[in-house]
Amino acid sequence: MNKIRLFRKRFIPDEIVELKDDEILYFENNILITKWDVLKPRKDIDHGISVYFIDKGVKVSKVYNTRNDLIYYYCDIIDTSVTKKNTDEETTTEYVFSDLLADVLVYPDGFVRVVDLDELSTLLINKTLSSNLIAKALQITNNLLTDIYNGEFNKYTKYIDDIEKSEGA
Repeated sequence: MNKIRLFRKRFIPDEIVELKDDEILYFENNILITKWDVLKPRKDIDHGISVYFIDKGVKVSKVYNTRNDLIYYYCDIIDTSVTKKNTDEETTTEYVFSDLLADVLVYPDGFVRVVDLDELSTLLINKTLSSNLIAKALQITNNLLTDIYNGEFNKYTKYIDDIEKSEGA
């Protein structure tokens, strides 16, 4: 039996949280799609669907409020590590998605906002992250922004749209 466990690693604050309540809707060829509710109650957001592009280092989340209104697409820049643990009964594959702090928000009206670059620079100054990993985060952010500005963001969001259609959401 194969089991999958998902984790979110953050550097600010320094924590690793198992995403044990996330529902895996699809997982194939470096594409993982999950459905989730916020970990802690919030007034602004409530739930969403995320697609992880593991090979691209991007997680795109379609974020909704309690009325099921689209708030924005929240794009995390991530680095993924995978660990397999075998026992006689099962194989467990653990995916740790490290949040590399640079984030891109795309609003329903098309407005694009880049956030948390200050936190990324803090990690560089404090030597919490290697310069190679920070350079990787900046390259991934640039690639994502280039796709957005070239009108190609739908190649990320179509996975969520297709899942929502198939679920009748």
